[in-house]
Amino acid sequence: MRRLTPLAAVLALFTTPPALAETLAITGGRLITAGPQGTLETGVIVIRDGKIVSVGRAAPPPGARVLDASGAVITPGLFATGSLLGAVEISALGDDLSVDNPQIGAAFDLREGLDPASTLIPVARTGGLTSAVVLPQPAGGGFAAHEHDGEVSGRRLTAGGGHEPRPNTLFAGQGAVVRLNGAPDMVVRGGVGISVAFGATGAQAGGGARGAQIAALRAVFADVRAFAANRSAWETGAYRELGLSKADLEALVPLVQGRTPLVARVHRAADIRAVLRLARDEKLRLILEGAEEGWMLAREIAAAGVPVILNPITNRPDTFEILGATLENAARLHAAGVTLAFTAPEGAAHRARETRYGAGTAVAWGLPWDAALAAVTINPARMFGVGDRTGSLEPGKDADLVIWSGDPFEPLSTPRAVYIRGQAQDLTTRQTQLRDRYKDLGGPLPPAYRHR
Repeated sequence: MRRLTPLAAVLALFTTPPALAETLAITGGRLITAGPQGTLETGVIVIRDGKIVSVGRAAPPPGARVLDASGAVITPGLFATGSLLGAVEISALGDDLSVDNPQIGAAFDLREGLDPASTLIPVARTGGLTSAVVLPQPAGGGFAAHEHDGEVSGRRLTAGGGHEPRPNTLFAGQGAVVRLNGAPDMVVRGGVGISVAFGATGAQAGGGARGAQIAALRAVFADVRAFAANRSAWETGAYRELGLSKADLEALVPLVQGRTPLVARVHRAADIRAVLRLARDEKLRLILEGAEEGWMLAREIAAAGVPVILNPITNRPDTFEILGATLENAARLHAAGVTLAFTAPEGAAHRARETRYGAGTAVAWGLPWDAALAAVTINPARMFGVGDRTGSLEPGKDADLVIWSGDPFEPLSTPRAVYIRGQAQDLTTRQTQLRDRYKDLGGPLPPAYRHR
């Protein structure tokens, strides 16, 4: 076998790309699997053809290229959950995250507009992120729930000081799980959830009141069930008129049948309780997103078996919807038995790499370390139907992993190497390239700086 020192190994990652059939064995590191094997203080992980072959303490197989990770920490690649990665570059210049079309709401599939070449993706990888759950945004609600750490500002003001019109659809659209390797086939799974905004933003879509939105959703779900049971008659005009387009009706059938989750963006306790009741009555699979006041209903959420996506650093009462926001939200929900996934500020796009800092903050405020790791690895993978492929270090799964200089939740720790499907990822970004280009203008200048 060919053995490389830690420094030489990392340098070789980007100078000698491994052949597809090559077997790579990473040895000596502290393996935190986020799976059944727990933590191995000096483990060996073997990778072949983009998959994990084995995880344990056995010697590397003959002929394997060996990477010595002694002193390092190895974890599964992290998830950016509730992310905007690939769908937004600069928010002010437009995005592919929301629609305001009465014919297309639930049928909006944002994976069709994702850009694997987004400059935000390499930056996200520098924070150990290898996957993202990208979720659409509600029309009219903007990015408030993400960009202001949970703030929902109601109707956005236009440049003229007026209010934007109410959105024309109750549904924001369908999310997708993507890998962050910049490849054209970045989508791992589409249609992983249908997003709906509740509370102040959702009230706009319902006609201005929370109760109206709930009533409208109940009517829609009744129509969807009628469509599923009478599709042939409806298509021939022999059935009553239904309130949605065919595209939206078809998109909502898996939701009312419990095969696709409803991802409910909701914040205050009263609205969370209303959403739990709606999901129970309609027999829907439910994922809560935001839930800044979720700790107030922790036992109810746990009893319903509903997972929660939250930003663990939200604690400012920016609006009346999150007066109860606290840094202990994650710890209290976990203590009650709620499954958690973490997002980051500003929609986990421009600041996606801070996902691990939020997890570390949650640990500082009472969340067990292992629970924080699960919230950025295996939990989101399972929530969105890819837990059999990624999210933990287990044989048969994609080789998505990070070799860290230390505890990944410590701000001074950095990724030494990031692998996605067994391929080492370049950790340079546009920002680091610009830094390197212009940090020393005493040497040969770029063409634009030269005097003619």
